[in-house]
Amino acid sequence: MNILAFESSCDETSAAVVTHNGCEFSIKSNIIASQIETHRLYGGVVPEIASRAHTEVISAITYEALETAGLKISDIDLIAVTANPGLIGALLVGVNFAKALAAANGIPLVAVDHIKGHIAASYLLKEGPKPPFLALAVSGGHTAIYKAESYTDFRIIGTTRDDAIGESFDKIGRMIGIPYPAGRGFDELSREGFIKATSNGTSFYSKYKKSDAYRNKDMTLPSPALSDGTLDFSFSGLKTAAINLLHRYEQAGREVDKALFAARYTYEAVEAVAKKISAALKENPGLDLVVAGGVAANSHLRGRLAEVVDKAGVGLFIPPISLCGDNAAMIAAEGYYEYKKGAVATSSLNASALDSIEA
Repeated sequence: MNILAFESSCDETSAAVVTHNGCEFSIKSNIIASQIETHRLYGGVVPEIASRAHTEVISAITYEALETAGLKISDIDLIAVTANPGLIGALLVGVNFAKALAAANGIPLVAVDHIKGHIAASYLLKEGPKPPFLALAVSGGHTAIYKAESYTDFRIIGTTRDDAIGESFDKIGRMIGIPYPAGRGFDELSREGFIKATSNGTSFYSKYKKSDAYRNKDMTLPSPALSDGTLDFSFSGLKTAAINLLHRYEQAGREVDKALFAARYTYEAVEAVAKKISAALKENPGLDLVVAGGVAANSHLRGRLAEVVDKAGVGLFIPPISLCGDNAAMIAAEGYYEYKKGAVATSSLNASALDSIEA
């Protein structure tokens, strides 16, 4: 089966061709037109600009995806498109384009939930996860833990009650001079801080909590892991405490060590996720863990969760960094299973800003 997929939920327009031979997926093309340089001027995504940019490139990248895959539209057996959640104007560009293309060529169309798509990036691995499994979705807009009963049936078992982890990195990163999106820069600056704090260039993360930098009361930050017996997070408190810390330094006329600050912020965020994932694995013994979304590219998070699952004695599935961000290949993978389930979309398909996965 040849699947043509589209992703336009935020600030990247993507078209991909993925094949499934009955046993495994193969990515034939995965074209991504990024808008990062445009939105960096504003310190974040401007929805109207994003929608216009999607409109400008979606046709061109579709031709490119087909040409790179060596296929024609007549060779396509299925079209998949992100229908929710995301920026409504951006989603409508992809949905309407996919609907028109499917209708004009008599090709079945399936709608895909963006979060399911991120998780489905792991299905593109040579040996991907098999349900049931647990999944952690971490991105600029989402931080949640899911239990997957099948490739299409998910249930939220833990979530953030306010900011997402990626959103908090972007906001605090902007305050210390890291350009949007702050993920990669925050990762690198934190590494510098961990090494400075521990004088260790290899196992710096594990040694950080015993360092003088961690015990420095001027750098104290709260954990986003809620201590109410749930698997929920609250990154707003961590973000606010970090902003207040930076303001205290500024008001005292002191210059904060940005690397040590970034390390402390990253440590609290990562340890909170590790704590909740550890609890989720204990509540669901024997289930493997999938980690997906843009923040899944964070080296400190990847390393720490590898330790957590190793201790639990289960498998860990994390897509390569190239598939952690928004892309259409992951939408194709989820689209395949939605189609096998029989969830073919009609001409009434519409986009939605809301997530379709419930607790």
